[in-house]
Formats: sequence, C-alpha cells, structure tokens
Amino acid sequence: MSNNIELIEKCEQTARQWLKSPLYDDATKAGVQRMLEAEDKTELIDSFYQTLEFGTGGLRGIMGPGTNRINIYTVGAATQGLANYLNKNFSQLAQISVVIGYDCRNNSDVFARACAEIFAANGIKVYLFENMRPTPEISFAIRHFHCQSGIILTASHNPREYNGYKAYWDDGAQVLAPHDTGIIEEVNKVSVADIKWDGPDELINIIGQEVDNAYLDQVKTLSIDPECIHRQKDLKIVYTPLHGTGMMLIPQSLKLWGFENVHCVPKQMVKDGNFPTVVSPNPENGEALTMAIDLAQKIDGDIVMASDPDADRVGMACKNDKGQWVLINGHQTCMIFLYYIIRNRIAQGKMKGNEFIVKTIVTTELIKTIADKNGIEMFDCYTGFKWIARVIGDMEGKKQYIGGGEESYGFLAEDFVRDKDAVSACSLLAEICAWAKDQGKTLYDILMDIYKEYGFSYNKAINLVRPGKSGADEIKAMMEKYHSTPLKELAGSPVTLTKDFKQLKAFDAQGNATPITMPQTSDVIQWFAQNGTKVSVRPSGTEPKIKFYLEVRGTIQSADEYEDAVAQAEKKFKDIELSLGI
Repeated sequence: MSNNIELIEKCEQTARQWLKSPLYDDATKAGVQRMLEAEDKTELIDSFYQTLEFGTGGLRGIMGPGTNRINIYTVGAATQGLANYLNKNFSQLAQISVVIGYDCRNNSDVFARACAEIFAANGIKVYLFENMRPTPEISFAIRHFHCQSGIILTASHNPREYNGYKAYWDDGAQVLAPHDTGIIEEVNKVSVADIKWDGPDELINIIGQEVDNAYLDQVKTLSIDPECIHRQKDLKIVYTPLHGTGMMLIPQSLKLWGFENVHCVPKQMVKDGNFPTVVSPNPENGEALTMAIDLAQKIDGDIVMASDPDADRVGMACKNDKGQWVLINGHQTCMIFLYYIIRNRIAQGKMKGNEFIVKTIVTTELIKTIADKNGIEMFDCYTGFKWIARVIGDMEGKKQYIGGGEESYGFLAEDFVRDKDAVSACSLLAEICAWAKDQGKTLYDILMDIYKEYGFSYNKAINLVRPGKSGADEIKAMMEKYHSTPLKELAGSPVTLTKDFKQLKAFDAQGNATPITMPQTSDVIQWFAQNGTKVSVRPSGTEPKIKFYLEVRGTIQSADEYEDAVAQAEKKFKDIELSLGI
C-alpha cells in the first residue's frame, strides 16, 4: 500500500511540474489538472509513472498529456533527438533531408507538422506529404529523394486511442544497429526545453501526386502476367481501407494494373481516426472484414481485401469450395504470394538463377519446402520487417529479391520499398485471383493446390497477456524456464532440433550444438519435432504478452480432406499446449 502511495505522490509531483512550466500549452495543462483532481488516480499513474521510451521501433502509446503518453512533447523530443543524431552523423553533407508521412489517426497530421517544424529548426530539409499516405510510400520517398532519414506518424493497426512514431534510415528501411541505439541515446538526452519548435518555411517542401505517380509506376512493374489481367479485367474485387491510408492509392493501383470492377466499402472509404465501423482496425481480425464480406456476398464478389490504417498489412477472404466466405490467415497469405511469384516467374522464363525469398522464423515452414523444391534460395530472419529489409540490403547487387513476408499479414514483392507494402500486395493479390479465374479456379483452389503439391500445414498463434510489473516478471520466468529446460517432445513426437536464439545455438536430440548465424541474439526459442511440428516462443517487444506460434504438418490429396485436416490439427494444438504447460 505504501508503495502505491509513494507512486501516486511521485506522479503528482511530476504532473504539478507540468502545470507550473511555461513550456506546456493550456490544453495539456487542463488535461493534467483534470487527472490531478480525479478521485481515481489510475489515469494519472498510467500517464506519469514513467517516460515513454523511444525504442528500436520508435514510439507507440496511448495519446494524451503525460510523460508516458504520445503527445506533441514526447513526439517533439523524439524528433529533436533524431535531428541531433542526423546532424552528427551526416555533418559532411551540405544539406540533410528527411521525409515525413502520417496516417489517418487523430492528431497524426498535427504531430507531423510539428515534426516538420522541428527538423527545419535544426537546419534539416523536410519533404512533408500533403495528406495521409501509406507507410510503404514513405519508405519509397526516402529513396526517391535520396534522403538520410524519414518518419511516419502511425500506430499501424492498434486501437483508436493509440498513435506512434516510426523512424527510417537512408535505405528506406526501419532503423537498425548501430543507428537505432545511437538515436535512442540522443533522444534520451532531450528535455522539452531543448526542443527547437519553429523552423523556416523554406526548408519544408509539401509533396504529393508526383511521388504517388512515381511510386505507382514502380508498383506496376511487379505484374508478372498482365495478359491474364486483361482477360479477367472484370474480376469482382471488394476492397476496404478501414478508414485509413490505403484509400489514397490502392484503388488507383488496381485500376492502373487493369482491374475495372473494384468495389470499395463506402462507409470505410472515409478518413476517420475513430474507426467507427470496426471494433479494431486490424485486418488480422475477421471482424474488421465484416462489411467487406457483406458487400462481396451482395455482388457475388471474387475476392475481399483489406488494408490496415497505414496500409502496410493486407487481410483477405475468399470463397471456399462450398461457396462460403472464409478468411485466409497470414501464413497462407505469405505462402500464396511466394508460390505464385516463383511458379509464374519460372513459367515465363524470368528466373536467372540468382533469386531469393525471405520469411521470418515464426512463419510457416511450408514456404521453405516450396523454395527448396523449386531451387530458390530462402533466408530466415527475425520477426519484424526491418529484418527482411536487412537481408534485402545485404544481398543488394549480389542476388535478386523476388518476395518476402511474415505471418502477421505483411508482404513485400519489391526492393524499391523496404517495408511491408499493402499497395503492391493488393495489386498482386488481384493478379493471382485473375490468374486463378483464367484456369476456372478461385484463390481457395490455389491454396488447396499448394497443399496437395507441397504438403499440408496449419498454424495457430497463442498470446498470453500478462500486464504490469508482475506480468513482466512472469513472462521473464517463463522464457528462462524454456531456455534452461527445453522440451523433449511435442504432443508425443520427439523434439529433434532446438533453436535457441538467445545463445545463437541449435541443439540436436543428443544435445550436440551448432552455431546459428543471425545478426544478433534474440529472446526466442524454437522446437522442431520428428513429425514436422514446430513451436516458436517469444515475448512481445511492444505489448505485455508472451507469444506462441504453433505449426503442424500433414498431407491432403484433395480439397475434401482439408476441413478434416484442420480439425486434426486443432486436436494436436491442444496436446502441444499441454506439452508447453500453457
């Protein structure tokens, strides 16, 4: 109890400093005063008990006044720190430049303008988008303008009360070592009094359609079979941007590719940071696609696609062999994209022998089976698209990247962008559906073809949420136990390989160790069983949860066997959970 009183007193002390300071605006002070006067001190504690940390992925948090909230001051301090780092790191350049983008969220445009002013006040040239734009276009624009860095104000698919700040480097990829820790050090040095707020207007350049056109022209080059699109130009596509940035470019891209029958969900083609038509603006959740599927049923559509608020992830639904609309999960999404790219590049004689693909270590192993059988090199990397971008960068000039993705609904078909891209993914998905329809098939039929040819695989993700300090301690203890006493079996099948990324060592069943080549250690452990079962465990880097990724393998000879195979997989998952003790 005394600890709680001390915490409240500490938070009240910090809050009163905000009230006294001339550095904070009246609206912020009014919000702080309201929290101080409230009988329930929960909001006050949550807002002031710590300083929101600028991590390797930037900032993400709930909006509002306070040191632990996303607001003009926490965003401003991050920008001042990044500006300081850029000025130190690129001191030899006559002019340093950055790109700034933002999504549909409440305050994103306000934060973006403030960031532009701060960069300009630090002598840095700014390319600021005139309106919201997809995250992948910001990555593209950094390379297009030969900038040294870029930021986007977005909280991706998080709930409406969140916002965030993602930083990119001169290659258009999210910042990696050593610059990530260098930027963090600079941000941690900044106080609100250090922020330079008012920059000269001549250093702020407003950009828009010219960049859109250059980007969309590049995206169009990814089409592998434009003739099948011409034959199937009336493919009935239903698309929703979930109130976000996808509405700016995805319908336009589909039209440029040759699709003439695109139906957008009207109520969700409205820019709105409150996301009024969904519980959560996350295309990974089936609920978010409800309105799109309703529209598809009315018009007898061929495919449903949805992008998240910053248009880097794509979710999809299609009709199964019974005509029912079903969701395609992230593993299946990534697999379908790579299967199509590999198969059709081979069929058209476009392979030169130096191609490679990338997936994250928690994404289905069936992709590796497809790659191996087609003689395509595949790289595994850590979770997060910055690691896929790192592989692309390492291979630049040596090998040809043709696609990569992760189970969390992110895919990238190109190397002129260095982050996941729903604009190109939606365009390519429409082409895959056109190619399928050309053969009298659906996207579901293509998925079944993959399973028949390469084997059946099914995946499940389990998130155990453990909030607060006690939750963090519990997660840490669970991970330590898994590292120190690795599993011997998974649902009765012997574990034949353990990969411990904290040690960067792989162990066979006899305990013999071999090194794992990765850029750095990570708190992840994986087990591979004799029957093809795979389990990956890692704590979340952004939320108070521990994540389990389960995969079971099998075979099916026809689509009729699919539902039974899924049911058998679900039973295995329950047994695997017992093996894991969850």
